[in-house]
Amino acid sequence: MVSPLHAIVDVETAARANVAPLDLAHAFLDGGALVIQLRAKRLSSSAFLELADACVRLASPHGASVVINDRVDIARLSGAAGVHVGQDDLPAAAARRLLGANSIIGCSTHTLAQVEAALREPVSYVAVGPVFGTRSKDTGYAAVGLVLVSSAARLAGQVPVVAIGGVTLENAKSVIDAGAAAVAVISDLLVGNDPSRRTRAFLRSLAHNRV
Repeated sequence: MVSPLHAIVDVETAARANVAPLDLAHAFLDGGALVIQLRAKRLSSSAFLELADACVRLASPHGASVVINDRVDIARLSGAAGVHVGQDDLPAAAARRLLGANSIIGCSTHTLAQVEAALREPVSYVAVGPVFGTRSKDTGYAAVGLVLVSSAARLAGQVPVVAIGGVTLENAKSVIDAGAAAVAVISDLLVGNDPSRRTRAFLRSLAHNRV
């Protein structure tokens, strides 16, 4: 799970770009992504499971982990590496009980109080955002900025902080410099209509920033 980039396959964003979600996952994997988060807010459960099954199979030869957004049941049935839960989803502790000790459990946070609460749970990482303004997903929260990223990183200690929301190739360095261990990206991986190349560019930039 330790990777500087979480490449998010958002089904609705993929549809707007006229790209099949599985093709997008394939492009991210070809670009070197080792963590793929699968997000499908409006798919039926059966369609989501079918997509998750296919994505897990696709990721396996790459040694990549698939994390399912929100749906612990889909993660368990598909054999995904774990789940990413939000503030209104199943609690991280319950997800951990269902998925097991070795599963990835991520939790979205938007305030310092939520970060503190998440760190009391058995999480693998804490996601903080939206860092910048974003149109990819409606969190119901205003942009939190880099200050919250820095505060979360100090509180988290050894627990990785993953920053999400409006992260681009141009501003990713500022997010890592603020203390995030990784960035999660949706829309900016589609810039240039070559998600594989864009993924490689992100990974090169993030690797350079860690030197």
